[in-house]
Amino acid sequence: MSYTADEMMTVAAARALSDGDVCFVGIGLPSTAANLARRLHAPNIVLIYESGTLDTRPELLPLSIGDGVLAESALTVVSVPEVFNYWLQPGRISVGFLSGAQLDRFGNINTTVIGDYDEPKVRLPGSGGAPEIAASCGHVLIVMRHRLRAFVDTVDFMTSVGYGSGPGDRERLGVTGAGPTRVITDLGVLEPDPETRELTLTGLHPGVDVEQVRAETGWPLALAAEPLVETPAPTARELEILRSLRTVGE
Repeated sequence: MSYTADEMMTVAAARALSDGDVCFVGIGLPSTAANLARRLHAPNIVLIYESGTLDTRPELLPLSIGDGVLAESALTVVSVPEVFNYWLQPGRISVGFLSGAQLDRFGNINTTVIGDYDEPKVRLPGSGGAPEIAASCGHVLIVMRHRLRAFVDTVDFMTSVGYGSGPGDRERLGVTGAGPTRVITDLGVLEPDPETRELTLTGLHPGVDVEQVRAETGWPLALAAEPLVETPAPTARELEILRSLRTVGE
């Protein structure tokens, strides 16, 4: 069954979630991946959105013509400050999904500017809640397309901290979460080296080779000490459910 690189990335992200996770997600691919996980293997996953919806549960509502539309219900809706003050900062959220315009070798994310801060080439949307997610979630999954302009040696602006400049920086900064534990792209999977904290290649998606990934990475990408894992291709069931999801705002 044929599939796109984005579908492979979304399926891989869904597989990274576990039943019972409390997951802070945004609209688009993270929401799609989280809802795919709920329908496949994680029925007890709890989704929390920055807008304040807790335990959000999209349901496919039938229409008289067509496949239907995805409508979302939630256990409750709270204020944005409550999401951050009660749920996020005390560490009650186990998984955070993030993405960005730039990602560097230590998992730091830039969503602020490209180029010099005072005279940027591009001014980006900004931080939103990403810095708090990066600092306080139990661990962070980063999902983004693997392109040379995005995977840089050093981000132009550190909006959300990964591992700073290397081992010990998170502890010195006083951030409580474990940081980015996996970067899932449309080419493969990167994970931090346990000693250096530098992102290394641990897995490849079907049909992708190491040189292809290295060509799209702005630092000398190291390989994991153990043999690289090939991501299993999406199953027919995974693709069927994924394609049935029509995430609001995607």
